Amino acid sequence: MFLKRLKLFFLVTTLLASVFLISSWYKTYQFENNPLDVKILKKIKIKQYELQTLAYKKFGVSRKIPVLVSNKMPSSLYGAATFSKENEIKIYLNKKRFKESSDYMLDNVLPHEYAHALMFAINDFTKQNAGHSLKWQKICIALNGLKCDRFVKEDDIIIGKTNFFGKN
Repeated sequence: MFLKRLKLFFLVTTLLASVFLISSWYKTYQFENNPLDVKILKKIKIKQYELQTLAYKKFGVSRKIPVLVSNKMPSSLYGAATFSKENEIKIYLNKKRFKESSDYMLDNVLPHEYAHALMFAINDFTKQNAGHSLKWQKICIALNGLKCDRFVKEDDIIIGKTNFFGKN
């Protein structure tokens, strides 16, 4: 009797684990091979509009800066602001990182990269203001960025980029 129950328990456990693994694989496959969810794309557009409005009100910059979601960025990057020889400014957000926390990407990464883009827009290319300068930090804070630290804090890398209690 005990042996039958043990076999049944093992069978049920194996089946549940298999279903869980297949479901997990399928969700990952769907995420990697489809665009971001429409709700997240809408949130990006809303945040982009908010940042454009703040850029105009606080810095007089009326330039529209496109925000593109890319699945081709290395996993180590969360986002990047680029400036081309043709004077084009673009912001790229790493699609893979939205899987961890869309809130972090919207509230931290997007204002961070938008601050870099505004540095390009105001043509501030001095060595003094390169990277995460004090001027960049002030712009990031003015754009309501939640993390505008000039230097990385180790706790932020692990804790801030995951969302255990949020709604992702």
